[in-house]
Amino acid sequence: MSEARNPISGCPAVDALCDLIEQTDRDLDCRVVILTGAGTAFSTGGDINSMRPGHGLGEAQPARTRQNYRQGIQRLPLLFEIIEVPVIAAVNGAAVGAGCDLACMCDVRIASEQAKFAESFVKLVLVLVPGDGGAWLLPRVVGWSKASEMALTGDLLDATQALACGLVSKVVPADKLIEESRALAQRIAASPSHAVRMTKQLIRESRLSSLSVILEASAAAQSLCHTTADHDEAVNAFLEKRQPVFAGN
Repeated sequence: MSEARNPISGCPAVDALCDLIEQTDRDLDCRVVILTGAGTAFSTGGDINSMRPGHGLGEAQPARTRQNYRQGIQRLPLLFEIIEVPVIAAVNGAAVGAGCDLACMCDVRIASEQAKFAESFVKLVLVLVPGDGGAWLLPRVVGWSKASEMALTGDLLDATQALACGLVSKVVPADKLIEESRALAQRIAASPSHAVRMTKQLIRESRLSSLSVILEASAAAQSLCHTTADHDEAVNAFLEKRQPVFAGN
């Protein structure tokens, strides 16, 4: 996929990514996922060849195009919204169009100094709208004003600009990107996996729910945490003045 700069609009690419994410989410021994791109790009979004009239996403019949989106790329944001395993996007290069939105689906984004971001649907050769949920995702990452600016202009942001608007949490040299992403993954993985997964879900739910709803969900999650062996280990380790050893139980 690297020669094509990692397009994600085709069903085979979506199927492969969905299958991989679903497998890791089912594996409770998997503490965190790092998602990056092959070659020099994170993902340049849609495959332009699939958008020619009468081909792939650009079917001649609007009803068929609608189904292609629903059965194809729109499966990704729906899946990323319900998985429990934390996902780090290690953005190594261009993340434009659907590639930018894919990065926004992840929980944390770290960018190399070579990374570029654009919500570019309205310009270039596409002249489209965000068909993959970008209109929902991007405002929740960078805020309504910046999201509107990005989506309505299609302008390209460099890594420094992405950091300034909160699109990424860190910018690192290109040759340190995976190292830094793994270091973050290790810090996440060092915490009890059940608590991490439930904390992630509470953060996700908080974007749509009232405080009272989140408090109820937090109380329910907390009651489960109190029953885990990792909770007992944490308490005992604190009282015994030693480092805890979490087994994910």
